[in-house]
Amino acid sequence: MNKVRFTERQYIVIFIFVTSLFMLWGIAHSISDVLNKHFQNVLDVSKAESGLIQMSVFGAYFVMSIPAGLFMKRFGYKPGVLLGLILFAGGTFLFVPAANAGSFGFFRIALFILGCGMATLETVAHPFAAALGDQRSSDRRVNFAQSFNAVGAIIGPIIGTFFLLRATSSNHDGNLDPVKWLYVGLGIFILLVAVAFLLVKVPSLANPHEAPAGSESANTDTAPDKPLIKHRHFVWAAIAQFFNVAAQAGTWGYFINYGHDVMGYSDEKAGSYLAVFMVMMALGRFIGTYLMKFIAPNKLLAAFTMGSIIACILVAQKWGWVSYAALFSINFFFSIMFPTIFSLGLKNLGKRTQQASSFISMGVVGGAVMPYFMGMIADKDVATAYYLPIVCYFFIFLFAAKYYKVRY
Repeated sequence: MNKVRFTERQYIVIFIFVTSLFMLWGIAHSISDVLNKHFQNVLDVSKAESGLIQMSVFGAYFVMSIPAGLFMKRFGYKPGVLLGLILFAGGTFLFVPAANAGSFGFFRIALFILGCGMATLETVAHPFAAALGDQRSSDRRVNFAQSFNAVGAIIGPIIGTFFLLRATSSNHDGNLDPVKWLYVGLGIFILLVAVAFLLVKVPSLANPHEAPAGSESANTDTAPDKPLIKHRHFVWAAIAQFFNVAAQAGTWGYFINYGHDVMGYSDEKAGSYLAVFMVMMALGRFIGTYLMKFIAPNKLLAAFTMGSIIACILVAQKWGWVSYAALFSINFFFSIMFPTIFSLGLKNLGKRTQQASSFISMGVVGGAVMPYFMGMIADKDVATAYYLPIVCYFFIFLFAAKYYKVRY
């Protein structure tokens, strides 16, 4: 039996660049989790109100995923990436007038535009990474790229804690300059990345999703006459992604609050632990990618889902470092969920892979819902709020155990 290659030599350069995009939006997502606590301090918003930050970002995924998919289908991967980077940068620069106005609503508009950019990048980058090689190794390829998303998620809290929580640890005077200049710097960097990508030559891909059925790298459509909505594994992937991102956004959004309220740490110290929290995700993705060489992706997903359920129960008990360690472990178990759900949902959809990618990306809107409801509970007891994600893991487990299967 021939060994399936991770990718082909002619795709290495562009795969490295696509992988770097995963890291970029990982930085932005994790900084927004620091913003939750920062805006609670500086703008005097409640925990539930601070959850509207995630609603703005993830709500953009619901609005932008389909247009981004249509744009990608019409113009291709490279223009899709450039569009995402331009929107991304535009959102960061809107932080300047938002900070000058001192308006939480204006910040939410800026975050929505930024989220539109991230939604476009994610819609394009996942099928892009999956297309750069044999479909049989697409799970490993997407998980590897997502590993660098976790690296970005480590960098984000370090930057956010230093520029935001450190700046307000002893001064809650409403000064929003740290937020403004942090995002201006991020926007300039994103524009530089866009210019670099503009100069990168993308190898001819001759639409790999429509490759001949007998081709080794073909994403063969097993039922070309069946409507997309009738592909059960795709529908359940979109459902599972909704609940996965819902659980993730809520867990991340109140991590600093848990450290402050339950463990008694300062905001700055709790924020510094957020970087370690993200290390757990990076570790999980690298280990998970390796384990997929020996364990079927759906089985590993099911096992990690059960680990998350047990961890949530422990977190809610407030047993000191036992519960805090369990909170860290949740991010380890999160590690493979997003990319594995994504890649399993795109299996054997042929030329409709790009359209399916848009719909699965829309599932990210789950992240707009959970933080607000967790915040309502967290305003009374942040530990009790961690029971809520268990509902999400139930649906993910169903997908991993049964509904991932491609039916002919």
